[in-house]
Amino acid sequence: MDIKYGYVTGCRRFFFVLSIIDVFDRVVVEQYRGPVCEAKHAVQTLWRALKSRIQPGDEPPTVRTDNGPQFISQLFGDTCESLGMVHERIPPRTPNSNAYIESFHSLLERDLFGKRDLMTFDEAYAALDHYMDFYNNRKMHGSLKRMPPTQFSQWVMTLEDRSKFYKAL
Repeated sequence: MDIKYGYVTGCRRFFFVLSIIDVFDRVVVEQYRGPVCEAKHAVQTLWRALKSRIQPGDEPPTVRTDNGPQFISQLFGDTCESLGMVHERIPPRTPNSNAYIESFHSLLERDLFGKRDLMTFDEAYAALDHYMDFYNNRKMHGSLKRMPPTQFSQWVMTLEDRSKFYKAL
């Protein structure tokens, strides 16, 4: 889980993109975008991500973040504790410790934010939604058997004996 900034040229204002990636299948599970990003937005995004990926009875996942104010807040800490989640905070100035989300955000910068001027917030959010659909459903990943993240995730679920696959990772 991490936060990136986008820029709306027409308004001369930044906006926030908070993304949550599943490190196993590289699916960006949930995303928040808005002109502000507070702890409550991080918590709401985390709840939506869990609701979409975790079944009743599943063990809660570990969430890894940096030490941004949203993530060190009392609200975020209390939420993780109440959900029984482990919250790993990477050491300061070590973005490689959260490499999957950092890599995704660098692709977002290269493929979207660095290629076009976004003139309005609506245009920026629509472009971001379009990119997210591409990334999750059509972008091939060499580390995922040349499949997009959602296809890879579905393929793994069809395997008769997934335990051998997970051990091989």
